[in-house]
Amino acid sequence: MKQFDAAIIGGGIAGLVASIELAQAGKSVVLIEKSSQLGGRAISVKKNGAIFDVGSHAIIKGGALHNILQDLGIRMEGGSPGTNVSFLWNNKVTHMFKFILSQNLSWSGKMQFMKFFKTLTAFDADSVPAISLRRWVEQEFSDPMTRHIIYAMFRTNSYAQAIDHQLAGPALRSVARTTKKNSIIYIQDGWQTLVDQLYEKAVRSGVSILTRKNATKIEHDGAVHKIKFADGQEMDVTHVISATPPAVTSRLLGDTGCRSILSWKEQARVIEAASLTLSLKRLSAPDHFAVLGLDQPVYFINQSKFTRLSEDGTSVVNITKSNGTGGTDAKADEQLLERTLDLIQPGWRKEVVARQYLPHITVAYDFMHLGREDRFPGPAVPEIAGLYVAGEWATHGENLADAAAASGRRAARRVLQDMETTRKSGRDTMILV
Repeated sequence: MKQFDAAIIGGGIAGLVASIELAQAGKSVVLIEKSSQLGGRAISVKKNGAIFDVGSHAIIKGGALHNILQDLGIRMEGGSPGTNVSFLWNNKVTHMFKFILSQNLSWSGKMQFMKFFKTLTAFDADSVPAISLRRWVEQEFSDPMTRHIIYAMFRTNSYAQAIDHQLAGPALRSVARTTKKNSIIYIQDGWQTLVDQLYEKAVRSGVSILTRKNATKIEHDGAVHKIKFADGQEMDVTHVISATPPAVTSRLLGDTGCRSILSWKEQARVIEAASLTLSLKRLSAPDHFAVLGLDQPVYFINQSKFTRLSEDGTSVVNITKSNGTGGTDAKADEQLLERTLDLIQPGWRKEVVARQYLPHITVAYDFMHLGREDRFPGPAVPEIAGLYVAGEWATHGENLADAAAASGRRAARRVLQDMETTRKSGRDTMILV
């Protein structure tokens, strides 16, 4: 097969960003994806004129993904919901400010909630020690209802149900960004528009793209030298970015002999969610466009309130149940989501135009948590020269899609740095000789 300076395995957001960064730096790059299309969990599908993403996606202004897409000239057309959300508590939907001012919160609870928002506006994540989210919240806030609200905000932001493990500092930094006015962008016509633009940018930058190409092995002898494929082909290459989950990278290496990869694999805490997306002819309660569950781990959003997601004006809504790191019953989750929708949008069952239920979405293959031996995995794999990792799990403090994009850029820049070091070393050797 043709030789390249670098190969990227995995065509999601991380792989696309990494390939473009390398190609724009003048390197010959191949992007390898085993499925028939690029994008990973950022793809969209059309059903009866409605555009469905894989769950509910949003871009945070000022986050890594937003900044990188801006750098690459990617258009991010869409709308912002502001902070006008509602809470679901005890089977009742109440606007946030009305809920805060009601008897649901004691006077001290109201003061603590205001303190929380004031804390976020001037928050220094680096000042928070390496403690769990629960420990930080319980140190700062004594009111039980205030804690309910705060935990719901963190859960909605990360989909993680792991307050005893989730690191407080990175979680707080991420939530702080979403509280600013118009800080969230819901993308018009779905995230496939972003994937398509990244694909076009990659092609124009000179990236060679191989889809339906299943890499089965990364060969190395302490340094990468070859990729093998399921169809029997081989590719000689000295720099590989594995933009795949740690378990997949481990399998590509034969599950032996690389302490870092095995450690990242064994310590990973996978976040899963159940997601129901619907196209509805009519909404009975259009004012309920963003609802956080306080006593249920659910989040409802009517993205059509802010952006276009259908060809005929139907409303595309999503309700997601955060399942944390443990498996749950798919049918029971679906019934819970449907019952919750009965409270938020009564009569919705008679308005369905299209439906998509995804019972076990992998939201993230890992996140920053207590017990993770290597707090910042990657981008380089210490034991294997020329091997690098990327993906939302390889976060250095970013969240979800931000982590995917940031890790792709980190990996690409480390490849370029190592290539330059090798070039200078070779030149110095020639001069010495």
